[in-house]
Amino acid sequence: MLIENDFRLAAPLDDVWEFLQDVPALAPCLPGAELTGEQPDGSFTGGVKVSMGPVSLRFTGVAQIRSSDPSTHTMVLHAAGSEARGRGTAEMSVTASLAPAGAGATSMHVVQDLQISGAAAQYGRGMISDVTSVLLGAFTDCIAANAEARSRGGTVTITRAAPASGFRIGLSAALMALKRVVRRFFGPSTRPA
Repeated sequence: MLIENDFRLAAPLDDVWEFLQDVPALAPCLPGAELTGEQPDGSFTGGVKVSMGPVSLRFTGVAQIRSSDPSTHTMVLHAAGSEARGRGTAEMSVTASLAPAGAGATSMHVVQDLQISGAAAQYGRGMISDVTSVLLGAFTDCIAANAEARSRGGTVTITRAAPASGFRIGLSAALMALKRVVRRFFGPSTRPA
């Protein structure tokens, strides 16, 4: 399933780009993520714990930057793992493209190609897309805070994203779904006259 999101970060493009290349610094920005090691091939082992409603899932696996083009500010990160209790697998390829967005700001376009099997797949595309959007929002806020701190120089303490609370994520995702329904029924008509 393809999921696309656009974000505006209150940090300069070069600082955001530099921060995206630093996987050990980047990992704490994803709610529930933790790195456990670095491999000789440049990949990283780790895990992600996510709660979706009554189900709490912990995936362990490997992530690696597959490509990184500083001339276009585009990078591709690939991650794959399995659920710790054997209840499914997840594989994701994330393409992030950066562009300047005015004075000291950056726009980020993110395309995720996500394949999920097992317990998480039962929620369907809408719920998975909404949960992913909530997590990515927290992720980009954390990236912006860290990139801005780096641009000011000095010693930088990595700001971690808030934990992936099942209630908070579920509530935010439900509100996103409700907004979609309201727009669909009460928004401007797109039918020809």
